[in-house]
Amino acid sequence: MDTDISHHRAYLGLGSNLGNRGECLRKAIGLIGERVGKVVRQSAFIETEPWGFDSPNRFLNGVILVETTLSPHELLKATQQIERDLGRRKKSTPVIPPQKEVTTTERQYADRPIDIDILTYDDLTVDEPDLKIPHPLMHERDFVMIPLSEIQHIE
Repeated sequence: MDTDISHHRAYLGLGSNLGNRGECLRKAIGLIGERVGKVVRQSAFIETEPWGFDSPNRFLNGVILVETTLSPHELLKATQQIERDLGRRKKSTPVIPPQKEVTTTERQYADRPIDIDILTYDDLTVDEPDLKIPHPLMHERDFVMIPLSEIQHIE
């Protein structure tokens, strides 16, 4: 009987700018290890300014590499549940007058205790409304690229 389970490698970006940021990131990494798969590598945490919105609260960011048997959509569902379990609430869509276009910034970015983004998943490309892999904005974000480069080519 073949019980070979395919393991996939996913890089996840993590950020927190509310509460005890370091503790929240450590809890998220622990829950990812329990629910998603083995955390193989972890970058150092770096402190950064908010990206895409104004806030007096600075972020703590990091990147991890996880080995998982979950599919990309299962991984998304698991990370979103971890975000909710750690206190993340989705920002409601603002009421915008019809003549004003809603920008990405107005729709998505706000202070949050935890944010988990799927950066890459093996060499897979996914382009669906609810899931984009590789993360389409990761190359614009030093808070992703610096910790990612720290752990990406270590073997």
